[in-house]
Amino acid sequence: MTDEEKTLIAYRMERAHEAIDEAKTLFDAGHVNSYVNRLYYACFYAVSALLLTKNLSTSKHGHLRSLMHRELVKTGLIPKELGGHFDLLFDSRLKGDYVDFAMFKADDVGGWLDNTQKFVSHVDTLLRELT
Repeated sequence: MTDEEKTLIAYRMERAHEAIDEAKTLFDAGHVNSYVNRLYYACFYAVSALLLTKNLSTSKHGHLRSLMHRELVKTGLIPKELGGHFDLLFDSRLKGDYVDFAMFKADDVGGWLDNTQKFVSHVDTLLRELT
């Protein structure tokens, strides 16, 4: 792995952690749809960083989801329950961003932060082993 690839991986993980911090702030301010968006992006950045270790990259969200399942979940690198959490965030982010009048309730999505932190932490651990 080149130094350039390592730098890009570190940058994407920094973005993942930043998105988690942003999500906390947005939730506390009552911006629940934006909170869901940032949770999704935390996982998106983490997956994109991990895929770089396999020389895979995409900016297309659906393609990244497919690659994650094929390369990371099916191979056991990411547990199925974390892959399912990514899917939940993927679908919810689409709904929150593109469906008129879609509003998430804080009581329904507040617990998603914990699973998102587990997801990003799991990727952090994998990257320490792989890079």
